[in-house]
Amino acid sequence: MLHIDVVTLFPAMFEAVTASGVTSRARERGLYEMVLWNPRDFSSNSYRSVDDRPYGGGPGMVMMVEPLEKSIAAARERQLGCGVAKPRVLHLTPQGRVLDHALVLELAAEQGLVMLAGRYEGVDERLIARAIDDEVSIGDYVMSGGELAAMVVIDCVVRQLPGALGAADSAEQDSFVSGLLDCPHYTRPEMYEDERVPAVLMSGNHAQIERWRLKQALGRTWQRRPDLLEKRGMSKEERALLEEYRAELGQITGTAGE
Repeated sequence: MLHIDVVTLFPAMFEAVTASGVTSRARERGLYEMVLWNPRDFSSNSYRSVDDRPYGGGPGMVMMVEPLEKSIAAARERQLGCGVAKPRVLHLTPQGRVLDHALVLELAAEQGLVMLAGRYEGVDERLIARAIDDEVSIGDYVMSGGELAAMVVIDCVVRQLPGALGAADSAEQDSFVSGLLDCPHYTRPEMYEDERVPAVLMSGNHAQIERWRLKQALGRTWQRRPDLLEKRGMSKEERALLEEYRAELGQITGTAGE
């Protein structure tokens, strides 16, 4: 079982993860456990304050060290008591390592994750040095807090846990697993308006279907995310398939596919 603890001022937001979909079913199956911690419960003043004005001036408020460090310590202690040898503490922030499939697999291999979902202008830098193992970003933009980012990480990680998905090979066929975007998918009806499902998918020839899917994945990646192809590289067979895709695209559009 993967142990997940989240430090957040808005624990109710995480019902989006626990109450529906893959993450809900995986939790019911005992594949992971999630516990939420509100840093206000660890505040040392009667107002349950967790933020204060920044030294040096400037707009907004900064989350204080003490309630956050105590929250993280409680989460770590809980996981240690459950047998997690070394909980990995993550801070969700635009300044962190950008989440990608490699990082998702890395996190899914952990025994326990403790996530800090910050708010306001950020957290006191001393907390980062004292309690955080890694900082993680879900993209180059700013949101109101780290809760949505934490939920993205949880969803990505949980679907990698054995038994989380209905089909054993579903996660292996997702976009980015092979370094490519996913191929197009079709279902009933065979004909919709004037558009028909590609004939190869109806052929029953599994080798040809796999070849078509790889060609489409290569072509879609070339069109939409060429940076992924540069990073991943291609085999001789894949280069030939991509050239075939581009030639077919040129026939449809009347261009060379460039």
